[in-house]
Amino acid sequence: MKLFNLSENKINDKQLKELVLDPNSGGFVCFEGWVRNNNQGKDVTKLAYEAYNKLAIKEGNVIISEAMDKFTIKKAICTHRIGLLEIGDMAVWVGVSAPHRDAAFKACRFILDEVKSRVPIYKNESWTDGESGWVEQE
Repeated sequence: MKLFNLSENKINDKQLKELVLDPNSGGFVCFEGWVRNNNQGKDVTKLAYEAYNKLAIKEGNVIISEAMDKFTIKKAICTHRIGLLEIGDMAVWVGVSAPHRDAAFKACRFILDEVKSRVPIYKNESWTDGESGWVEQE
């Protein structure tokens, strides 16, 4: 398993947590991002993520490597869904283990922020008015 993954299937957070836990770590932090029923004043019914897979995986792994170099952490994994997601589905999972909690928190935030800004994953929302459209990433 690579450190950064794209998945067309539901994210198995319990399995990912097992992969990231480390007996030399005193801290574990994870972030779960879920599909919500609203965005930017519109009621959302579902969404679809598309990615340029090869580049997304390459850049995602660069980000994980940067986090490993920048923070004192033991393990880090990020999985992002692609394909059709329903309200309440988990869209992204980031997990980090570290000797101390501060590094785990900071690395988790760094990974998520960098993935959202640098990895070519695109979100198309469907709204209750029957329209749909591409949503600009933060």
